[in-house]
Amino acid sequence: MLMLFLTVALVHIVALMSPGPDFFFVSQTALSRSRKEAMLGVLGITGGVMVWSALALLGLNLILAKMAWLHTVIMVGGGLYLCWMGWQMLRGALKRRGQVTAAEPQAALARGGKSFIKGLLTNLANPKAIIYFGSIFSLFVGDSVGTSARWGIFALITLETFAWFTLVASVFAPPKMRRGYQKLARWIDGVAGALFAGFGVHLILSR
Repeated sequence: MLMLFLTVALVHIVALMSPGPDFFFVSQTALSRSRKEAMLGVLGITGGVMVWSALALLGLNLILAKMAWLHTVIMVGGGLYLCWMGWQMLRGALKRRGQVTAAEPQAALARGGKSFIKGLLTNLANPKAIIYFGSIFSLFVGDSVGTSARWGIFALITLETFAWFTLVASVFAPPKMRRGYQKLARWIDGVAGALFAGFGVHLILSR
């Protein structure tokens, strides 16, 4: 049992540390807005992971295998959402062109406390999450894993996700980091937008 938990914890932290839409969303929100907004995003992302892990524990891999159309809908829908987010960031970067840097930067991804919803949707549309929970993660929660162990894995995944992205938000939130962001905001938003759009296109084409 202990070995199972250690293995799941190790595999999951490696998956979390691999840069993807969730990481770029939290870091960009912390840089452009505040640690509070970034933490709302972290809660949203954690909520998304809870949904995926619950589905995996209920047999997500079997559902996707038997319902190919559902897999396609998830992939295309998630890809379109990521493309839309990428476009919003790119548009924000273009609007900065020729403008004087404001004292408080405005981010296309996180405004007025909407970071929770955006974090949740970012994770649910994350191609890494779909692939990870639909295949790799499912290998560790087979029929031989009991109910108590499944609940333990669910709690472990939830806490590990929250802890990692809280660390990311804390690293990128200090005022010095935000001042540096202001100087390079146009380029940072442009690169992040291109990455989000790239993730979305890749997800659609790989369906």
